Amino acid sequence: QVQLVESGGGLVQAGDSLRLSCTDSGRTFSGYYMGWFRQAPGKEREFVAAISWAIGLTYYADSVKGRFAISRDNAKNTVYLDMNSLKPEDTAVYYCVAGKRYKATLPTDYNYWGQGSQVTVSS
Repeated sequence: QVQLVESGGGLVQAGDSLRLSCTDSGRTFSGYYMGWFRQAPGKEREFVAAISWAIGLTYYADSVKGRFAISRDNAKNTVYLDMNSLKPEDTAVYYCVAGKRYKATLPTDYNYWGQGSQVTVSS
């Protein structure tokens, strides 16, 4: 059973940077595609980014491409989302996810979800 735990959210100003982390102390992410979704108030969950644990292939939503970067640390069994040049419209609860499909962008493509971490960007 994969149990994802996120950390690193908070309140920042527009233009600032923030790093989210996701780990599972109980098992390795080997064989999974790890990703991040976000959900703003009154909106549906939105794909943000994903990475293949094995070889580090990444892909991003157009809305964050060039500003956000997903990475992983195999030794620490941790996935990161580095968010730069944050905008108020990036305000949302960010969820770490794990699944088995490459380039999956739908919430139903991912089997495991973290509890979510709030990111608030003030203007």
